[in-house]
Amino acid sequence: MIKARVTVTLKNGVLDPQGKAIEHALDGLGFGGIGSVRQGKVFDVEIAGDDRAKAQADLNAMCEKLLANTVIENYSVTLT
Repeated sequence: MIKARVTVTLKNGVLDPQGKAIEHALDGLGFGGIGSVRQGKVFDVEIAGDDRAKAQADLNAMCEKLLANTVIENYSVTLT
């Protein structure tokens, strides 16, 4: 079994209204000095087998087809 973590974040320059709302909420809770907040998504995926190269290729394909909107999002895959 291969375990992987996929992290998806907005590309630089893409507006992040949810991150901005979190930033303002943190300030309202007394956490001053926050420069900016950007939100993202994390997927923990388990893949049967032990072929790490195939798992990496499959995970990249999953990101390109479903997990990330590659027009506005970046993704990274970490096999553990």
